[in-house]
Order: sequence, then C-alpha cells, then structure tokens
Amino acid sequence: MTCVIRPATSAECPTILHFISQLADYEKLSHELVASTDDLRRTLFPAHGSPSAHCIFACVDEKPVGFALYFYNFSTFLARRGVYLEDLFVSPEHRGNGYGKALLLHLARQAHQDGCGRMEWSVLDWNQPSIDFYRSLGAELLTEWTTCRLDQSALAKLAE
Repeated sequence: MTCVIRPATSAECPTILHFISQLADYEKLSHELVASTDDLRRTLFPAHGSPSAHCIFACVDEKPVGFALYFYNFSTFLARRGVYLEDLFVSPEHRGNGYGKALLLHLARQAHQDGCGRMEWSVLDWNQPSIDFYRSLGAELLTEWTTCRLDQSALAKLAE
C-alpha cells in the first residue's frame, strides 16, 4: 500500500490525541496524559503567532496510520536550529510496513533541506524494538547525557 506523508490539520486534533493516547498506553504512561484536543489546537494551530510544534501523518488510503510530532530547537555549538522529534508512533495493526521509517525519513529530509544541524529524540531504555529500529537507520544513542526535567509543579515552585 502506498504511504503518503502529509501535515496534520487543525480539524485532525482528535486524531492526533488518539495517537498520543495510544503512545501513552504503549509507554505505560497513560496516567500522565492530560492533553486535550483544545490544548493541541491552541499549541499546534494557534490563531496568532507561530505553532509550538508540528505534526505530520503517515496515511494509507487517506487514513492516518501513524504520526510524528516535532519542534525546532537550537544548538549553540552549531549555531543552527535542529529538529527534536517528540513523538513517533504507528498504530500496532500497521507496524512492520515501513510507515514509521517513512515518517522519520520525511522529517530527516525536511531537517536537511531547512539547514538543520541535527535531529534528536529520546527513546525509553526498555523499548528494544525502537532502539534497534533507530540504530538500523544510523542513529547514535548518546549514553553520556542525562535528561533533566522540571514538571509543572516544580516550575511553579521555582517561579515563586
């Protein structure tokens, strides 16, 4: 089946949220999911200003079967922007057909055309199928970096 990669639209926020929910289930993080379709619409398709992130779909017969959600970041060492892939997910019934690879390659081509210095993402250390997939594409797993995070309550406390 032919896979078409295309940008998501504002009207497809429920579909984006559905994929995010499926991803949260897969990662055993459903308890952390608080996003709504309105939240996605405000941040991905704002009435004014630039979007906080972007979403693309892998579609088969015009039906989304997977998605990638990404945003641009910046490397001071390279003095270039980069792409951070926040989420990549293909519905379980559509895996193994190259749709995830098509999404990743599409985004890599776009980053290259935009003059980005790199593309990065995170993968859970227990997710061996994804780790193997990323390595097969030539991705380097950076073990010397540790992710740091301030959640919303920590941000509020620091803001006081």
